[in-house]
Amino acid sequence: MGSWSRWDLDDLGGSVTSVVFVHGTGVRAKSYEKSFARVVSGLGRVRADVRVARCFWGEEHGASLGLGGASLPVRTKNRGVGGDGALDEDDPLAVWALLEVDPLAELREFAEVAKARRGGGSRAGFAPGRQDPWQVVADTARGLNLEGVADGGGSLDELVSDLAPHLGAAGGRVAQEISRTLGGTPPADGIGPIAARAVYALAVQRAEGPRGDGEPLAVDGADRDTVVGVLTDRLGGTDRAGFAVRAAKGVAVRALNSYLSPLSSLAHTFRGGITEGAVPASGDILRYQVRGAGVRAAIRTAVRDAVEAGDGPVVLLAHSLGGIACVDLLAEPDPPAGVELLVTVGSQAPFLYELDALTALRREEPLPRAFPRWINVYDEQDLLGFVGEKVFPDRVTDLRVNTRQPFPRAHTSYFAHQRLYDLLAPELPK
Repeated sequence: MGSWSRWDLDDLGGSVTSVVFVHGTGVRAKSYEKSFARVVSGLGRVRADVRVARCFWGEEHGASLGLGGASLPVRTKNRGVGGDGALDEDDPLAVWALLEVDPLAELREFAEVAKARRGGGSRAGFAPGRQDPWQVVADTARGLNLEGVADGGGSLDELVSDLAPHLGAAGGRVAQEISRTLGGTPPADGIGPIAARAVYALAVQRAEGPRGDGEPLAVDGADRDTVVGVLTDRLGGTDRAGFAVRAAKGVAVRALNSYLSPLSSLAHTFRGGITEGAVPASGDILRYQVRGAGVRAAIRTAVRDAVEAGDGPVVLLAHSLGGIACVDLLAEPDPPAGVELLVTVGSQAPFLYELDALTALRREEPLPRAFPRWINVYDEQDLLGFVGEKVFPDRVTDLRVNTRQPFPRAHTSYFAHQRLYDLLAPELPK
């Protein structure tokens, strides 16, 4: 566990500072060796007097599908998400998947197809005194309600109660979109069900909060269809799909596939045959929550070996989940001796403390007096990196780096960033 870097103790003379590199979630032997080599090279350019020790816990204590994936459901039919990970435009679930992302997408595509079908985007004139038919639809949308829709106190009543306060705003937004995209153009069949679905999707979105920060609504598909059916009837439409409806659905779903292809492919990967390579990233986190003692024991052993071999101060350099494990270990009643500095990189330890989710330290408890100096490195683009100075005042020093990478690559690029080593060089004990 404590295998050393390329520098020999005899070459350095006397006691030396040892940096124990602890990896994060999802890492296995090949990727650990690459990261380890980067750390050795990066530190070697700024502090040739330190040695780097391994702490690779992923193989022994990481997650794997021990029963060969026996817990995974067998896929019986490819509706909604096709065999290639794409949404099937002939499946009604594909439309709802689209509207979850963009409630007005289907309505916009309908408008484009309807105008193209009838001679492009030119606005058609109407005789004086004749009301624009789209204005009638828009006005109806503004006045939609769910009065009289009930099933005697069951789940449908709950859904109606959740949506009713938001139906006016949702109908007003749909009316605005109809007037903007279709006003003055010749009439086209099929707007009723599309407008009804848009109103419903917007009302759900508003009920769940402006940023999706409310509690997600639990909705049965049959109740959803009942509500949408009522809204469709009140908009004067039917569910019979004419040319414009079919074309709009096809265009919109194809656009969604283009936009969400990475997500749909990921979903297919996870529910269409999860492989060993897909498990570690999330599995290691879950396993650590209930089997974390093994990871902490591996770090303790690496520290002990480093102290014995180098006879000098030890630094724990820990990435992501490795940082959480190090904080848990050092907060235990009997932390390993010899650790003078903890460096967490892209770690969630401060966040878990705020959630009261650390193993060894409750939220109301301060860091133990014996806890070593702690430097926490983060990149603002790394959504899995957190800051600690305000969480542990006077006990943590935050250092910001900029790898110039978007998330999620920002989370895995720290050790390829030379600025990290430049910042750490003067902080490492001698």
